Amino acid sequence: MNIRTNPDRLLFIAGPTASGKSALAVYLAERFDGEVVSADSMQIYQNMRIGTAAPTEAEKRGVPHHMLGIVAPTEPFSVELYRNRALPIIRDILARGKTAVVAGGTGLYFDSLLLNEAYAPVEPDHAYRSELYALADREGNEAVYRLLAASDPQTADKLHPNNLKRVVRALEVLRLTGMSIAEHDRRSQMGAPAFYPLKIGLNIEPRELLYARINARVDRMLAQGLLDETAALLAAGVSEDATAMQAIGYKELVPVLRGEAGLDEAVEQIKQRSRNYAKRQLTWFRRDDQIRWFAHTEEQSFEKTAEEAARYIQDKI
Repeated sequence: MNIRTNPDRLLFIAGPTASGKSALAVYLAERFDGEVVSADSMQIYQNMRIGTAAPTEAEKRGVPHHMLGIVAPTEPFSVELYRNRALPIIRDILARGKTAVVAGGTGLYFDSLLLNEAYAPVEPDHAYRSELYALADREGNEAVYRLLAASDPQTADKLHPNNLKRVVRALEVLRLTGMSIAEHDRRSQMGAPAFYPLKIGLNIEPRELLYARINARVDRMLAQGLLDETAALLAAGVSEDATAMQAIGYKELVPVLRGEAGLDEAVEQIKQRSRNYAKRQLTWFRRDDQIRWFAHTEEQSFEKTAEEAARYIQDKI
């Protein structure tokens, strides 16, 4: 049975890292004849399966998955690129009469899918961006900031001249849309959204149990070969400054491979930063009052929680 009651119906599965979102997505896709679309900003990279906890073929259980391992770790990627690649996939899934199950922990990716079509995220203008960075190299960040101050003083007032990335982005949006980045973002939230999803949140309670699961998963990643995976990325020419290498797990292990830090210390950093990330994810998603939360606990198994979520979805059909 398909859960859609109109062409824009789909499932969002959100929650903190290590909560079991991927497993729930597969369970619901099997239950409602669906396909999974990842909404994880690090699982989009190739050759990073262990550190990003991307599902294995066995864990996918034959359910088609999309937006996993689609770009090289050396390539830049953005929310705009995610939206532009994910939207056609979602529409194709729905057009084939199936359920689209979007699952992950990157809040901006979920939000981008719902933006007003008339004011979608602006694709980077790489040529113009290169010009601005070249200007900064020649004359300093202040030179680029002065361009923004002259054309969009309100946005400039909110930015520091040395926050070059955001200054450049503001100029880029102004050039491509004719409006300030604040105005563009405001209009993006207006009008009808691109979709009307049914939103599910998955958590582990109490918080200490979630943190224990995070710690155990980090240990499992190391046992599976995360250090070797990090070394292979560096050997393949991926810069330690690349966005992909800023992912929790890889960033902390680079100094270990250089002999500048001990493995035990790095592992503790990975665990702490993963716990902090989970806390930030919960804060982000709990701002959305449309999310219906489910939690598995010491007393309630994942399987029972997944069944509760399925019954909730069934009742909404």
